[in-house]
Amino acid sequence: MNDRRAETSVAINELVATRWSPRAFDATRGVSGAQLSALLEAARWAPSCVGAEPWRFLVWNRATDAAGWQQAFDTLSENNRKWADRVPVLMLVCTGATFEHNGQPNRWAQYDAGMAALSLSLEAVHQGLATHQMGGFDAARARAAFAVPEDFLPMTMIAVGYQAPAESLTDMDIRHKELKPRGRKPLAERFFGGQWGASLKL
Repeated sequence: MNDRRAETSVAINELVATRWSPRAFDATRGVSGAQLSALLEAARWAPSCVGAEPWRFLVWNRATDAAGWQQAFDTLSENNRKWADRVPVLMLVCTGATFEHNGQPNRWAQYDAGMAALSLSLEAVHQGLATHQMGGFDAARARAAFAVPEDFLPMTMIAVGYQAPAESLTDMDIRHKELKPRGRKPLAERFFGGQWGASLKL
């Protein structure tokens, strides 16, 4: 497999350092019910504003719901369909627009749903799995196909499965993306000390 461990400036937890988003998935290996339960349990225990848990996850396991999986796959963008046809599990993350307990707007809901998705992704690393989160999908089509209520926003699709060698990707542009070196902006460009743009003294 393609080892894409992050080259961090200081030592960090291995789950964080080794999590990345491959496009090459092993079509011959499914995800077990026990593994899926662990992923969703990790998402369930993500933090959220006033414990509102505004996220909803729709899950399609190709092994047990091929028709549903195909419907979900059909909502993906053309570029994502080039590689996601080998993925055993697809998920759709949605988030509510209002708090359930008082009906007021929840401006933290998208942030909270992102934390649930990250919790799931880190648990996937622990389970020996990989995830790839996709903004490239037709949200309106997904809403119609899966009866997503109007007060919930389809946020992202997540591919879940076992990583495969990059050479299994037949589209050369996609394979190039798979092998492209990982990188992040320097800390000083994104993290400030006290006020916007100020150097952070560590």
